[in-house]
Amino acid sequence: MKFARTLIVGGVLLALAAPVAIADTAAALKALDPDNDGTIDLAEAQAGAKKKFAALNPDNDGTLDAKELTGILDEAAIKAADPDNDGTLDEKEYDAVVAAKFKAANPDDDGTIDEKELSSPAGQELLKLIY
Repeated sequence: MKFARTLIVGGVLLALAAPVAIADTAAALKALDPDNDGTIDLAEAQAGAKKKFAALNPDNDGTLDAKELTGILDEAAIKAADPDNDGTLDEKEYDAVVAAKFKAANPDDDGTIDEKELSSPAGQELLKLIY
């Protein structure tokens, strides 16, 4: 659910929208696109996910718990992605979430995600997992 908040600072009205999107989608795309074709495919998304998983897992236990996934996935999403019901996601489970989010962010089903698709709400959900 999206909502807007307002804040008055020094007489200036600011609108703060939530959830916060990745600020520079173009920079994220560039970082995730080693072949520089202007899109990311599933393999590139999975490579980004592997790096993100490692960054989210400072205890190096091979799993991500709800605390480590704060701001990335909510409790319901973690539970849905956790078929062994151990309360954590291992790399295989995390990768399955990435594949599902990739599919959702690729409405034209061409196997690649361009900047416009990455800027969409589904693309922003994918970016949280891979960048």
